[in-house]
Amino acid sequence: MSKDKLYIFDTTLRDGAQTEGVDFSIDDKNKIAKILSNIGVDYIEGGWPGANPIDTEFFNKSPKFNNSIFTAFGMTKKSGRSAENDPGLSSLLNANSQAVCVVGKSWDFHVKIALGIKNQENLENIRETAKHFVKNKKEFLFDAEHFFDGFKNNPQYAVDCLKQAYDEGARWVVLCDTNGGTLPHEVSEIVSKVTKIIPGKNIGIHAHNDTENAVANSLAAVLAGARQIQGTINGLGERCGNANLSSIIPTLFLKKTFNEKFDLNIKKENLSTLTECSRFLDEILNKKPNKNMAYVGASAFSHKGGLHVSAVKKDPRTYEHIDPKLVGNHRNIIVSNQSGRSNILSRLENYGVKIDSKDPKVQKILDEVKGREFSGYSYDGADASFELLANKLLGKLPEYLKVKNYNVNVKKSVSIETTAEVTFIIDGKEIKCSGSGNGPVNALDNAIRSNFKRVEKYHKYFSDLKLLDYKVRILNTGTGATTRVLIESSDNSGKSWFTIGVSQNIIEASFKALIDSLEYKLFKEKAPANINEK
Repeated sequence: MSKDKLYIFDTTLRDGAQTEGVDFSIDDKNKIAKILSNIGVDYIEGGWPGANPIDTEFFNKSPKFNNSIFTAFGMTKKSGRSAENDPGLSSLLNANSQAVCVVGKSWDFHVKIALGIKNQENLENIRETAKHFVKNKKEFLFDAEHFFDGFKNNPQYAVDCLKQAYDEGARWVVLCDTNGGTLPHEVSEIVSKVTKIIPGKNIGIHAHNDTENAVANSLAAVLAGARQIQGTINGLGERCGNANLSSIIPTLFLKKTFNEKFDLNIKKENLSTLTECSRFLDEILNKKPNKNMAYVGASAFSHKGGLHVSAVKKDPRTYEHIDPKLVGNHRNIIVSNQSGRSNILSRLENYGVKIDSKDPKVQKILDEVKGREFSGYSYDGADASFELLANKLLGKLPEYLKVKNYNVNVKKSVSIETTAEVTFIIDGKEIKCSGSGNGPVNALDNAIRSNFKRVEKYHKYFSDLKLLDYKVRILNTGTGATTRVLIESSDNSGKSWFTIGVSQNIIEASFKALIDSLEYKLFKEKAPANINEK
């Protein structure tokens, strides 16, 4: 049985730029466009040339793609002028792109309220815009804004808007759920009706996520006959975001309902780059990745309950709907007070530690974790600290930073001044470190790393170390409150790790987490041990 072709239209560079707190530079756009093209999406919408300086320059120096069609975005011509004399259309026509995607109203309510024109005039604007671009040999796509709301209110008019573009040669007419309020069963019903008038091979879906249904609506539209899906990487977009291509693309490949019926131009082996692509985008935006994102999130294949881990060890299909490697992700076994021996064994296996499942040290680690969690620790978010603890209990962790004492002082004069002093015993010698910073952790970090220049043995390992995040949680109230500190660190490897510290004193909790971070760096770099001379 022959399969229908599905096309992926990525709008990250335009819709994604409408996300609160997101501003793409030209360099950002080029980097993102390159990785999208490497994945093999069919269309990359670069933005709106003529609407702002960045988009205009981006199209003036348009990137070259091997696998994707570069697309410019704009709107239908304005009333009262011809398509040939509309400045907005001229910017699109002159843009260095193979295709043009133009948005126009398809809800009669919006035609009246937003545009302030007659319904017939809006139809003429759509028709003349389509004719203009098709005549000038541009692949033309029409985004029917608010189509589903328009169809519910006035089905005939909404479809007439589509036909103005389709009848003039539009390659695609795209049904937009612009305010994200349509539900999957409504999408299925409406798309099915539209395909009786316009062929499904010319119909696309553009869904927003305001009811958390953008992915479901996109997939429902495909099953009802649409053959193009528009969306963004990581679901970026205005308000609650757009349809998430990081979820849609693997679903189309890996779920029987779709892979038996449809083909994509994206190569299946490119699926393994999706997780990297998702996190690369977050890195560009200086944004913390969403751990709970389907397929590509750090928690997408994480297992915490002991019974779950035991089952996954026997057969991953019990709690994993796909092999994480297919999308470039990996299984994560979490250690916590919910853990069993299976969790410990699985984590040790991940660290390359071979140990008999009946070895009493396994139970020793499990008991230690549960005891520490009772006092406030939480290792399900602090992998590095757990790895250090486990190796210490197994006798495999060298001693690195032996702390004799430390002092932190905060003084308020004209401004707040924070200084720190730490004394280490390294190879039998006292090393005193001091530094200042904009807070206790920063001062301690500066004290340790700046003064270790005198100890080449360890300083070189810290030269690329970066502290990315610092979080404090108060676990109980009152004067004896317990404080938990979580520190995220990274280095030039591009990978980050989390360490934890717990104490009734916030400085002590912070210091513990910081020392764990430094020792983990030394441990993973296989630094030489501290020689204790007696």
